[in-house]
Amino acid sequence: MKKLSRYLPVLDWGRTYNSNAFSNDMIAAVIVTIMLIPQSLAYALLAGLPPEAGIYASIAPIILYAIFGTSRALAVGPVAVVSLMTAAAVGQVAEAGTMGYAMAALSLAMLSGAMLLFLGIFRLGFLANFLSHPVIAGFITASGILIAASQFKHIIGVQASGHTLVEMVISLVEHLGQINPITVVIGVSATAFLFWVRKGLKPRLLAMGMAPRMADIAQKAGPVAAVVVTTLATWAFGLADHGVAIVGDVPQSLPPLTLPDLSPALLGQLFVPALLISIIGFVESISVAQTLAAKKRQRINPDQELIGLGAANLGAAFTGGYPVTGGFARSVVNFDAGAETPAAGAYTAVGLAIAAVALTPLVFFLPKATLAATIIVAVLSLVDLSILKKTWGYSFADFAAVAATIVLTLGFGVETGVSAGVILSILLHLYKTSRPHVAEVGLVPGTQHFRNINRHKVETADSLLAIRIDESLYFANARFLEDLVLDRVVEDCPIKDVVLMCSAVNEIDMSALETLEALNTRLSDMGVRLHMSEVKGPVTDRLKRSHFLDELSGELFLSQYDAWVKLSGKA
Repeated sequence: MKKLSRYLPVLDWGRTYNSNAFSNDMIAAVIVTIMLIPQSLAYALLAGLPPEAGIYASIAPIILYAIFGTSRALAVGPVAVVSLMTAAAVGQVAEAGTMGYAMAALSLAMLSGAMLLFLGIFRLGFLANFLSHPVIAGFITASGILIAASQFKHIIGVQASGHTLVEMVISLVEHLGQINPITVVIGVSATAFLFWVRKGLKPRLLAMGMAPRMADIAQKAGPVAAVVVTTLATWAFGLADHGVAIVGDVPQSLPPLTLPDLSPALLGQLFVPALLISIIGFVESISVAQTLAAKKRQRINPDQELIGLGAANLGAAFTGGYPVTGGFARSVVNFDAGAETPAAGAYTAVGLAIAAVALTPLVFFLPKATLAATIIVAVLSLVDLSILKKTWGYSFADFAAVAATIVLTLGFGVETGVSAGVILSILLHLYKTSRPHVAEVGLVPGTQHFRNINRHKVETADSLLAIRIDESLYFANARFLEDLVLDRVVEDCPIKDVVLMCSAVNEIDMSALETLEALNTRLSDMGVRLHMSEVKGPVTDRLKRSHFLDELSGELFLSQYDAWVKLSGKA
């Protein structure tokens, strides 16, 4: 049973489920459901899909994640960034509003789910670590700006287009003559109201004496109030006849069983976008899940999370949805509302299913401007330009990577931006590790410790060069070490022994081994012996498989102090 619960976490938390957990989960589900109804419709609009697709993508995926996921509070469903990436990817293979577009979205979800499952089953979640946090922050910030800009056309009621910020701005300027004043009033009013709800409603209600829990629920229900008021106004005054774009007919049904398009040509076109969506979705989801789990001293299994998210995306693919992941806003709301187990997500799915069957006719007159306002208010919280200042002050390399990611995302679209982010993250790692921190060290007087000669007052010996390597040695940085040692030896003729202090070296790959062999030979030709100290056990074991230690001109010392005692002549 224990082994089975590893792959089905529901068997773990389900054994201890009780009435108290049920009560807390139900309250959280009600709050999250209220929040998700307008949000799901809005994110479907952002993805270029019919509004019902957002609700469908929030039902089966949530249930499947509750069975296979390990987070007790993560709420899975459509999110802003993935919705934007879906629109960008599917827009390249089909025209928005067509059956082919919806089928391509299903295929994209299926591909993403299959990739996530593959990564989870083979425990490859570590691959997501190749995306640095600053680059992810830059991409999300740029995506937030793009999403807000893409919704401005609905706020002012014009038919604009574009996938980059420049294209969007140019298109908006070209269509300014089509502005609908009534739509502007609705859009601007809804946006202002939602911003006030987010920042000012709860403090006002608390000041009026409302209980904190009720004030929190009222704040989360703010978007619903905007939906209700603007829908009633549009219906009562016949605003649709005056050019106000509305949602229109939404099927009154549970999620249908759907079959993605499995044609090789389409899957080939969507493969790279699906991979990027999988990576970004997983990184966003796991960061949220781990943050919330830490607050309750719980643990998240990244590989099982991949399986949970993979199952959720496959569920979306076969029930009329599109790619999903764990959302920050809804997960925080779920956590703050008191969710104790993933069952809260399952109850939320039930609430959304009821909404899909009973409430969809009520959104016929819902203005698209209100949904756009919901998106804008939600995504602007993702925009964090302070990351530029933080990285500028800490690391220019990180700053360059963040700035490049933001500029490329805004200038060339989300796919180019996230692709550049992945490449920049890898290049940044290679750049940093290709020039490892290497210090010449000496003995701290009265101790057996060795420190950098440029930072501390230490003892050195003219005939001994002690080099501490603060990085594993591999193909990208081994030559750097060789050049540094040889340059130092050439400029200082009295050196007779070189000791490589390897306390921070966790691995030496084949390329680095060959470089060490070459360094040993060249130093021997100069009459200088090469030694190594504090080499870790696993590294020593691997070196013993080669002839390097047999051919080493010097010795392998257990500690740097042992090397100092024997080679310095100052013991």
